[in-house]
Amino acid sequence: MNAPGPAVGVVLATRDRADRLATALEHLTALPERPPVLIVDNGSTDHTRAMVAERFPQVRVLAHRANRGALARNDGVRAIGTPYVAFSDDDSWWRPGALARAATLLNAHARLGLLAAQVRVGPDERPDPLNAMLAASPAGRAEDLPGPEVFGFLACGAVVRRDAFLEAGGFHPLIFFGGEETLLAYDLAAMGWGVSYCPEVVAHHHPAPAPRTGRTAVMRRNELIGCWLRRPLPLAARRTAGLLTEAGRDPVARAALGGLLARLPAALWQRRPLPPWVEEAARRVDGQRMGDGPRREERQAVTHDR
Repeated sequence: MNAPGPAVGVVLATRDRADRLATALEHLTALPERPPVLIVDNGSTDHTRAMVAERFPQVRVLAHRANRGALARNDGVRAIGTPYVAFSDDDSWWRPGALARAATLLNAHARLGLLAAQVRVGPDERPDPLNAMLAASPAGRAEDLPGPEVFGFLACGAVVRRDAFLEAGGFHPLIFFGGEETLLAYDLAAMGWGVSYCPEVVAHHHPAPAPRTGRTAVMRRNELIGCWLRRPLPLAARRTAGLLTEAGRDPVARAALGGLLARLPAALWQRRPLPPWVEEAARRVDGQRMGDGPRREERQAVTHDR
């Protein structure tokens, strides 16, 4: 009788960060779970592929000619074949034993489509601020899930059920990179899959310092793209109007607005509003982010566009 294959594989998308990738692979290949690791190389022009071949011959590489952003993770999930898939970035890895614990939780909870881990940052293992927000999620907790239901997570701290991820379509093509996690959480929830925060599963993240201006514009753009794709139209219009007001004086808002307008026709074409029960939970999470309950106009927006 053949022994079963590994339950959890690791998919890691990277581009032109060979040295940082090497550190991540040192940790991932030393895990006691011995997960298969698949690198999706997003068109690197440095020595990434040569480094992996020389130092980590057991690691498989799926090489792309161009940068596919977050869609590279979709390609990796399709290719790796394990029933559960943990994501890492080239500056992150999993704590020893974390993937075994994730597999236990996914085995025990058939509706769990995505597990959001606790993320520890840097060599001093500081808790990522998102941990506390997820632990206090106002979306509630279902009896058949191991933790609070959430609509946010860090991709480098997520483990997915492969079938659920592919059924939901993976990361959305309109959101190239940055803030892609929320839209995936919406889509999993809309299909009946649970997304839970499970702090007993731990990922480590060692991000390099980077300029934030360009990323801030991308994150704001992508948040609004997700709003137009899934949230009530009055809410999307109101938030876009707010960005338009800012754009006259703020170059970051101006860049975000330009990126949104270029993608808005496609977002409207691909629009698929959330079911009412998911929208209600999403509004409670919005209120948590704003530090208050949903504003009156946003409560009203939900009653339209059904």
